[in-house]
Amino acid sequence: MAETKLPKILVISDYRPTVGARPEAEIFIGLAKRGFKIDIFTYPGADYTARFRAAGIEVTEWHPDKKIDRAASNRIREKLVDGKHDILQMFNSHAYYNGIRAAKALPVKVVMYRGYQGNLEWYQPGLYLRYFHPRVNKIVCNSIGVEEEFRKNPFINWDKKLVTINKGHRLEWYADVQPADLSTFGVKPGSVVFTCIANVRRMKGVKYLLQALKLLPPGLDITLLMVGNGLDNPEYRKLANDSAYRDRIIFAGFQSNPLEIDKASDVFVLASIYGESITKAVIEAMAVGTAPLITNIPGNKFLIENGISGMMIAPRNPQALADGITSLYQRRCELKALGAAAQARIGDDLNSEKTIKEYGDFYIDLASGKDNYRTKPGVM
Repeated sequence: MAETKLPKILVISDYRPTVGARPEAEIFIGLAKRGFKIDIFTYPGADYTARFRAAGIEVTEWHPDKKIDRAASNRIREKLVDGKHDILQMFNSHAYYNGIRAAKALPVKVVMYRGYQGNLEWYQPGLYLRYFHPRVNKIVCNSIGVEEEFRKNPFINWDKKLVTINKGHRLEWYADVQPADLSTFGVKPGSVVFTCIANVRRMKGVKYLLQALKLLPPGLDITLLMVGNGLDNPEYRKLANDSAYRDRIIFAGFQSNPLEIDKASDVFVLASIYGESITKAVIEAMAVGTAPLITNIPGNKFLIENGISGMMIAPRNPQALADGITSLYQRRCELKALGAAAQARIGDDLNSEKTIKEYGDFYIDLASGKDNYRTKPGVM
């Protein structure tokens, strides 16, 4: 049997923050270890540069600074021509605009990535310079929810364009995480801690979470710990003060140790209402063994097994959130078991080794011209 030819891939992405970049960066380290030839354009001083080079990946410390830049396009094109790459894989808008132009009339396959569910309506002109551009061969979606959003748009044969491959994690990345001392925030001993880690964006649904506390039965020994930039604003403060649990709502602001806070919490709460793919903050909480209470937005609806590895409720529904908080409080003796099941869910179904294999299979199929790779049944 003839040996499978492994394609040569040029990747353009931002690998500066280690924790944020890790699930994506480890894909290409894993592929390099399997014999794929990988070249990477990324920003100078990126945290992952040394690890890439140790894995045999050629790294050029450069990244486009503007969305439309003739010099940037020329530089990418020169690399593609000299390197004879089979695939150009890009992960952000600065790369997309310049990379598509750079690939004009070259035999390279152009692949883009989408990790956000919203803003994919057919009438947005900018999409025709990126995802809807005819030069784009494939779009890798990070969840089925993202793929479903693309398919709502007419005029394009999405069966030929879309694949869904989740960005997996490894439990060993989180093995050394130690629980934070939540008493420093004023959490009382014995209280069941529900933690929301988010920045102020409408899509996070924070107002519904705060409204839910007004609907709780009296006397629950709970604390809602709110962690993130901008959560302590007048709107959210008013909602909190209107609740009988006002003294149990703690606005902690930005914290540099969210994983440690997750580890020390009993439940991680996500009240998002739209837009997100598989939410990284939820995955991280699950990976450290914290039970999740999340809304079933399209990007997350397959992330947990409801009632087994967490609880899933409807978005935009304060009563559903209140019922979920009450139910988990009443099951507080089971929260460690729920957290352990959530952790196992990441280890078994959303792991990095699975992601590396699927990306490798996808790239081999794409470079061969067979176009047989399709989203796997059961993918999240």
